[in-house]
Amino acid sequence: MKVKMINSKTVSISREVEFGDNVMLGSNVVLKGKCKIGNNVIIGSNSIICESSIGNNSCVESSVVENSMIGSDCIVGPFAHLRPNTMLADNVKIGNFVEVKNSSIGFGSKASHLAYIGDADIGENVNIGCGVIFANYNGKEKNRSRVGDESFIGSNCNIIAPVNIAKRSYICAGTTVTNSTNESDFVIGRVRQEVKPKKAEKYLKRGK
Repeated sequence: MKVKMINSKTVSISREVEFGDNVMLGSNVVLKGKCKIGNNVIIGSNSIICESSIGNNSCVESSVVENSMIGSDCIVGPFAHLRPNTMLADNVKIGNFVEVKNSSIGFGSKASHLAYIGDADIGENVNIGCGVIFANYNGKEKNRSRVGDESFIGSNCNIIAPVNIAKRSYICAGTTVTNSTNESDFVIGRVRQEVKPKKAEKYLKRGK
């Protein structure tokens, strides 16, 4: 059987959708417009796929995919949002509460949770940590950033476009990147922690 549905009464499929073999659709799935779904694809419950393609052996769980291309062996979701002009290469992971817009993400790269990737080109085998923001809009115009292969972007980093993070760069957690890096650079930009012993009680009591 080409397509299996958990509950066909809750599924909406456009006539323009093309299915490969052994596709599984969860409950409340909506497929809009011209979509191409590969072999062995799982589209989990409450997903909306619009004018997009999904490669073989990929899984989309409880997510929204608009005018985008997902490669083979990818995992998207739960609760991810791929906005128009997103391109995922093979073996990419886009996790829960990650939003991607007008960006390309290379083979084997991952953004596992709570990140925004906008107007960016991400290379292969890149790690995008929790809470990373690609700040692409300065109030007047959109700018684009690039991240080279095998780079590591730590949690809670801000990438202020336009910057070019060269391959095998390591961006420490909590860093705001405003300048481009060279290959294999180690980048850290934090205010040093200041500790005032025994001063917490003054502020904790104020809230009581």
